[in-house]
Amino acid sequence: MKRRSWGLALVLAIALPGAATAEPVLRVGLVDGSPPCSYREAGVWRGLAVDLWNRVATLEEIPYVVSQWPSVRQMLEASREGRLDVAVGCINVSPDRLRRYRFSLPFQEDGLAVMVVKSRLDLGRSFLSALLTPTLLQLLGSYLLAIAVLTGITLRLEVHHHPARDGRRNSLRHVSKVFQVLATGPGSNTIVTTTRGNGVVILAYLVRIVSASLLVGYLTVNVAGEIQGRASGDIRSPADLRGLRVGVRSGTVSESLLKELNATSTGPKATIVPLASIGEGGALLAERRIDALLGDNLQLSYLLLQEEAKGFLPSLALEGIRPESQAFAYAPALPEATANRIDQAISALKRSGVVSELRQQATTRGNPQAR
Repeated sequence: MKRRSWGLALVLAIALPGAATAEPVLRVGLVDGSPPCSYREAGVWRGLAVDLWNRVATLEEIPYVVSQWPSVRQMLEASREGRLDVAVGCINVSPDRLRRYRFSLPFQEDGLAVMVVKSRLDLGRSFLSALLTPTLLQLLGSYLLAIAVLTGITLRLEVHHHPARDGRRNSLRHVSKVFQVLATGPGSNTIVTTTRGNGVVILAYLVRIVSASLLVGYLTVNVAGEIQGRASGDIRSPADLRGLRVGVRSGTVSESLLKELNATSTGPKATIVPLASIGEGGALLAERRIDALLGDNLQLSYLLLQEEAKGFLPSLALEGIRPESQAFAYAPALPEATANRIDQAISALKRSGVVSELRQQATTRGNPQAR
């Protein structure tokens, strides 16, 4: 019986030479709910990592079948145990993972970010409180003082040409008129007639220009930064997440970071709220059921664009936390030749700008809603 089997195999190998060298079909794993890296829409897999893998498979003519996994951790374990050949996604190559799993050539680098949300009323209050700062009041006071000094000089120079009439009341009215004209600009021809008076008017114009530039610069930089800081809920570092309800996807580097913070804290702990998808985190933020959302910078930037279009008022309180390379994961038994082909394809696509183009397309406003 064994001789017949070997004989049949030999006949098939001679009759069908391609059958003996056919490309093995790779088992590829994907995780849903991680836009813009990998997610399902109308039953079709989409996302940056999915598109990149499709390009690689097409370039190298690699056949494959796709299976869905509930979390990144379970998908990585399946690859380590040989139940998957390639785990596809924007998988962070953390030191702990690098010791346990086999990775492809990294195709991008990304860090973690923290998203928070404020209501329009909260932002309005933050804006008003940011305006009433000593620095802004000092700038306004300095401008008004300069105009008051120029008003006094103008009155002294023009006293013979525009004398005050009908007592103190008209005198105060005249002073206020001169002050208003120098402060605002229109009507300068009605308050001065002398050459020196015109020089003061020009000087007042320069004071207005310089003061306006200083005020605009202050409002643009300082007040905007103060509002952003207040809107972020005073989260200045990952340690500030302690004591808050923080949403994270299970089995991610984000969850590991929170567990690390809780393990090293002697005070309040962060309450870890597991999420099925990044989009679910946005909904929980809007409903105030969580205080912050922790995830990959790319994913939260994508979510930010999607939610802003719905009147949602999120902001990224922190960005670029612990930046790490991102790659695919290989099974230990994946042939070295196949792994090298995939790595070379990734390198070629990076060099030609395809990866950058895919990243830009994935985060462009108007892409499908995060799910």
